[in-house]
Amino acid sequence: MAKRQKFRWSQSSYKRRMLRLDVKVDPLEGAPMARGLVLEKVGIESRQPNSAVRKCVRVQLIKNGKQVTAFVPGDGALNFIDEHDEVLIERIGGPQGKAYGDLPGVRFKVVSVNGVSLRALMSGKKTKPLR
Repeated sequence: MAKRQKFRWSQSSYKRRMLRLDVKVDPLEGAPMARGLVLEKVGIESRQPNSAVRKCVRVQLIKNGKQVTAFVPGDGALNFIDEHDEVLIERIGGPQGKAYGDLPGVRFKVVSVNGVSLRALMSGKKTKPLR
């Protein structure tokens, strides 16, 4: 048993998991979602062969103060987000720890604004509360 354990440390996946390297580097610290404050709205140009300006926001996380860039999904969704709003972000559906699709360096997306779902705001079912 102990011999097998010793040899497992030569496997990079086992070593990274045991030393919690990916969790330490992760801005969300292993959590599925995190709340943060919007610092600014930014437009990020997509990678080749696409040509578009994707709407994103710079978010400062409340739990640890780290800054990340989060994608705002949906047509005209950026109009519902203002600076200093509180947003909930989650991981985007790309490879673990890597960027998504044609967005360079963007690993998160906005789910809700001021406690109201972004999808509900866009469909007109709810209005954004003033903070």
